[in-house]
This record gives sequence, structure tokens and C-alpha cells, in this order.
Amino acid sequence: MRKSHPVRRAVLATAATVSGIVLLLSLKPASDPGSAEAAGGAPPAAESVQGGARPIGDGTVTGDAARTQYGAVQVRLTVSGGKITKAEAVQAPQGGQSDQVTSNAVPRLNQAAVQAQSADIDAVSGATYTSAGYKESLQSALDKARASAPADTGGGDAAQARTVTGEAAQTQYGPVQVRITVSGGKITKAEAVQAPQGGQSDQVTSDAVPKLNQAAVRAGTADIDAVSGATYTSAGYKESLQSALDKAGG
Repeated sequence: MRKSHPVRRAVLATAATVSGIVLLLSLKPASDPGSAEAAGGAPPAAESVQGGARPIGDGTVTGDAARTQYGAVQVRLTVSGGKITKAEAVQAPQGGQSDQVTSNAVPRLNQAAVQAQSADIDAVSGATYTSAGYKESLQSALDKARASAPADTGGGDAAQARTVTGEAAQTQYGPVQVRITVSGGKITKAEAVQAPQGGQSDQVTSDAVPKLNQAAVRAGTADIDAVSGATYTSAGYKESLQSALDKAGG
């Protein structure tokens, strides 16, 4: 048998080593975390959190009242297209110096909530307690709105209609109670399941209620005009309608 020459063996070993190094270098980019991320293998953590955030449902929703040293603060939001279009304080500290503080701070806080689209807003100078209560109730309203938003906006169960009945509102001529049907985040039907009856109330009810029902569907909120000649019925209708919207969470 012919023996291999020592020099030949050295050349072959060197060639094998060089080939191995070239192979390792060609495989290195596949194991580089930056390259894998760029290829879509692992999205950044911040993007995952943002993508998983649930939108807020359309409609009107009222947050829980927040107690402060000077009185309760409660915020109501109107949401359209998944965005806050209106913010208002339905409760705020009153009496004495609180009147001045409230009249100065609340409009600014309302504007800030719409601009920020969140409860991450700055406190108004000179209204520390009111601002803190406002932000707390605002966050509560946002939480309720998110809870009411469909998890799947692509259709299916998300588009399923819901029927909600508001609390009966007592008026001088009898109770008014409103039931609404909500589908796709919008009021598709409104009806009065209770309304004043007897005597002249029959005529007032038959004239006012259909107009109020139509107005509720058009507006999508309880911010509707009273029907002329039916002031008490209109006020009771709006109160019960707001209750139904609150229950629906938007």
C-alpha cells in the first residue's frame, strides 16, 4: 500500500479547516437575533402590547363617581369611530370656592381628555383634587367602553344585536322607560316600554314617543331635543335612555 506523504496530509487538513470556517460564516447570519427580527421572526415587545390593546366601543358611557376631598367627580364620554368625541363632567365639586375651581378646571379637563384619547392628562393648576377625581372617573369610563367593544371587529358574533332596557324615570305624569337595540356599536331601535297614560297624556305620549324614538336612533346618544308640548315625557325619556346606554356600555 502506498503511504500518504506528510506534506499532502498537511495540505488536506488545512483545506478541510478552511472549508469548515467558510461554512460556519455562511450560517452565522441565520442565528443573528437582529436578522431574525428583521425577517419577522420576533416582533418587538412594545409592538405586541400595542397590537393587543382593545379598542373602545362606540356610544355613550359614564364612569364611576370618584370621591374627592371636595365632592364627587364623574365623567361621561361619547365615543364614535373608536375615538372620544366628547367628554363631560356630570358631577363635580360645588359650593363656595369649588364653583370657581370647577368652572375653570372642568372645561380644560374635558378638552384634554378628547385630545389625549386616554386618562393620561395633566392636572389643572389650582384644581389638584378635582383633576385627580376626573382622571379616575375618566379611566373608569374608558375601561367600561373597552369592555363593551367587540373583540372581533371582522363580523360574526361582534355584529350580534343586544337589547337593553333602561331604568324607569319617574315624571309628574307617570314613569317613562326606554328599551334600545344595539348592533355594531349603534342604536338600531329605540322604544318606550312605559310612558304616561290616561286623559291628555295619551295624546301627548302618542305624539312625542315616536319622535323621541327616532331622535334616539339618529343621535346614537341621549343628547336629543325635547318634543314641544311634552317636556316631562321628554325629560323622562332622555333619563331612561341614558340609563340604557350606560348599561349597554356604549
